[in-house]
Amino acid sequence: MASKKKTEQRTMTKYEDGLSKRLRDPRYAVTYLNAVLEDPGPRHQERFLMALRDVAKAHGFGRLAENSIVSREALYRILSKKGNPELTTLFSLLGALGLKIQIKAS
Repeated sequence: MASKKKTEQRTMTKYEDGLSKRLRDPRYAVTYLNAVLEDPGPRHQERFLMALRDVAKAHGFGRLAENSIVSREALYRILSKKGNPELTTLFSLLGALGLKIQIKAS
């Protein structure tokens, strides 16, 4: 039983490492975030913040804090399940990631 759990943990670590590597590519990050935004299911805001957290984590919270108006500690709080960033904060974070928001007609 312990061996199966270790195998599952290694598999998850490999997946997370691979995802983190892919999310460093701005085009992949855009596709990833847009996929979450296009699915209006339950807990929509929470899922978007968790996806944005994945992208932020891939780039490093410390580096993002240096390149935005948000402290490292605030990034963890803002990108939590209960986070509710102000628009200014969101724009700053996205800018530090090399991304921006675009509005289009539905």
